Amino acid sequence: MSKAERTRQFIIEKTAPIFNTKGYSGTSMSDIMEATGLSKGSIYGNFENKDEVAIAAFRFNIKKLIAIFDTEIDKQKTFKDKLLVYPRLYSDYYNLRVTAGGCPIINTATEADDTHPVLKNKVERTILAWKDKLIALIEGGITSGEFKAKNINPERTALSIIATIEGAIMIAKVTGNLSHLSSIMAAVSKTIEDLA
Repeated sequence: MSKAERTRQFIIEKTAPIFNTKGYSGTSMSDIMEATGLSKGSIYGNFENKDEVAIAAFRFNIKKLIAIFDTEIDKQKTFKDKLLVYPRLYSDYYNLRVTAGGCPIINTATEADDTHPVLKNKVERTILAWKDKLIALIEGGITSGEFKAKNINPERTALSIIATIEGAIMIAKVTGNLSHLSSIMAAVSKTIEDLA
């Protein structure tokens, strides 16, 4: 890595938790300068504008999140166990400590849907990639004969899992009651168990 690449990576790592906690609108240039210890000129020497920092921070947070789930999924032998990684890890999401502020998908989606089309597009692509990953696992379970429930619709099942998980995170965050998260994740687990 060149010095410029290291500086850019440093800025991303330091600002990713701030953007995820305060959001795009709530994160000021002063916050970025304070977190990095760099001047405005140094930051703008590495990024064109705040948008570019926010997008890089979102990608960084998502990459960290995916890496944790992929590592656990790769350890599993069955398609059911691979799918069950999601409710298992999300039921204890706040102890995963992926990044401050919680799930970057719902945090960014909630703010960007009406205010920031580029970030909205990044969230959309993240959700669609997650959907495709779940569909592949469900179809793998069907093909291998592991999932035997009749009339399984892989896309509908994948979208239901994502919607339930993200909704559970939102409910737990808004109510401050983490038991809601684990109880809703039990319902996701049941959906997965019922595929077999």
